[in-house]
Amino acid sequence: MSPTERRQLERFRIRVPLRFRPIGLASGQAEHFAETANISRGGFFFVTSAPLQVGMPIEATLRMPAEVTGGQPDETHCRARLVHAKPDAYSDGRMGFGAEIEMFIEPKKPAAPVSTQPPKASPDPAKPRG
Repeated sequence: MSPTERRQLERFRIRVPLRFRPIGLASGQAEHFAETANISRGGFFFVTSAPLQVGMPIEATLRMPAEVTGGQPDETHCRARLVHAKPDAYSDGRMGFGAEIEMFIEPKKPAAPVSTQPPKASPDPAKPRG
């Protein structure tokens, strides 16, 4: 079955900035920057010179355009798996990779500020009031 036959979500030929890093590689924790060539809610295709392989998981951040979300553009953090590659497709040594989104990740929220004030004493319900 070819990749086009497996697709269930419409792909859009839209270039979107992409930030990604391989997961689980001791030497490959660096963040890489690329651009999508096409994108859908279920995956994206991008070109990079990063040393990647089919089957490798990546963590990615990209802005899903309105055409994909059906509403407002959405900053998306996800875990994806590289499912196919186009080697030798680019004369400058870059390779194209198709990534299938496995899960969406909620962005980390900043921790609540820690108060330096001592907690206020609450009235003791057992004591009679004055």
